[in-house]
Amino acid sequence: MTDFSLSQGVSVLTAFAAVHLLVAASPGPAFLAVSRTAISNSRSAGVIAAAAMATGALIWAVATFFGLHLLFAQAPWLYDAMRLGGAAYLIYLGVGMLREAWRGGDMSAESVQLAVARRATFLRCLAVQLSNPKAAVFFGSIFVTLLPVDAPLWLKGAALAILAMNEFGWYALVALVLSAPRARRIYSNAKRGLDALFGGFLTALGVKLALSR
Repeated sequence: MTDFSLSQGVSVLTAFAAVHLLVAASPGPAFLAVSRTAISNSRSAGVIAAAAMATGALIWAVATFFGLHLLFAQAPWLYDAMRLGGAAYLIYLGVGMLREAWRGGDMSAESVQLAVARRATFLRCLAVQLSNPKAAVFFGSIFVTLLPVDAPLWLKGAALAILAMNEFGWYALVALVLSAPRARRIYSNAKRGLDALFGGFLTALGVKLALSR
């Protein structure tokens, strides 16, 4: 096991926190899922979505600590199966948004429906994070570079805490901003166009993920 001093650990964690926050804040499926949940439903639903993203990131991190990236290297078919499953889910979400944009919809009715299904909101956003290609790239390469798997337990625990705070803090901020009355009014006035844009983005990302090697 690598012998990390406290000063070395702090240096590693500082670099890890900065890089991870930049990755979390970059646009992607997770950002889109939290944004649409908050702006189309409610602030509390957006915070639930943020908690789902933090949970998903922790699952990715713990799996990486247990050698998930090494398993993918030894069994490429397993990675391909996960990649295709994630792609299928992103396409499913994207096509659903496109259909909703085509049909139109009452935002208030949707809000009532989603408010009743907060557990479904959490599970849906968790699935987005677990199928997120950006997360797969981060935890499969950058994460293990910044934080070696043979790092001491205290360092891994601190990294997990930073990871959770970064993910939840960033996405909760997104939810708070986009659930403001003005943002919701803008979304309500342009709902069909924005749903079509969001759905097209997710569908295209899923297709790209499915075709990538």
